Amino acid sequence: MNEEARKIIAQLGLEPLPLEGGWFRRTRVSTVKLDNGRCAESAIYFLVTAVDFSALHRLKIDEVWYFHAGDALEHVILDPRDGGMRVTRLGPAVCAGEVPQLAVARGVWQGVRLAAGSAVGWTLLSCTTSPAWEDTDFELGERDELKKAFPAARDQIDRLTR
Repeated sequence: MNEEARKIIAQLGLEPLPLEGGWFRRTRVSTVKLDNGRCAESAIYFLVTAVDFSALHRLKIDEVWYFHAGDALEHVILDPRDGGMRVTRLGPAVCAGEVPQLAVARGVWQGVRLAAGSAVGWTLLSCTTSPAWEDTDFELGERDELKKAFPAARDQIDRLTR
């Protein structure tokens, strides 16, 4: 990890994100309550560096990713509904096909890493979830099970699992 990433971690008060990887800090939990008692949404800062990645995982809730600064990311989605794989570049170069925001539906497997050719060595994002994040919403992907379910995505699965 480079010095600039260390400074961002310190400045924003980020902590390691267990299991998934990366660095995070919760920045907001909505005061609006849903009928089931859960808060309506929550938000985090999230930092990915060249020495780490966000491991393939799925959530029971919807999530939106917002690019802020640094290198572009490769965001991989493995969709159990159709068995397909989608790779989206999340970054600042909109005219080159990158997107600054990405909505991810609940129930799909997702993982991210810095895009090939990264120069800065880190990416700063925010993520929001609706309803608000709870630990029970998270499931970490198992490499062998994912390879059985998505054989065409074996290389991506190897790169995005521990």
